[in-house]
Amino acid sequence: MKILVVDDEPDVPLLFEQRFRHEIRSGALAFAFAHSGEEALAYLEQARHYSEVVLILSDINMPGMNGLELLRRIKLAHAVPPPTVMMITAYGDADSYRQAMQLGAQDFLTKPLNFAALRQKLAPLQAA
Repeated sequence: MKILVVDDEPDVPLLFEQRFRHEIRSGALAFAFAHSGEEALAYLEQARHYSEVVLILSDINMPGMNGLELLRRIKLAHAVPPPTVMMITAYGDADSYRQAMQLGAQDFLTKPLNFAALRQKLAPLQAA
């Protein structure tokens, strides 16, 4: 299962690669990383990548295009079928949660990420 992680923090790729090293080695999970909403859209615009990505994990607060705008654009551009999108934020405010759900986010996760809980959320997607 291919996951695109969108977050402007430079340590995020290393963190995910460490936490999911067994799944990566076994081939159960593959990760791609984008450091901005714009970079994520450019990655997804390549047809090969869009068809491979099953899940997008996106931070909300990023410079330039924020995660909510990225979610809106993904849902508009890729209506059939859009990849599953889960939003990540250090600020679990009700307004961001409401906006994310209205825009079609599958889930809303808070930082610091609970990787055990994330694994549980990934299980049904991996089985599909």
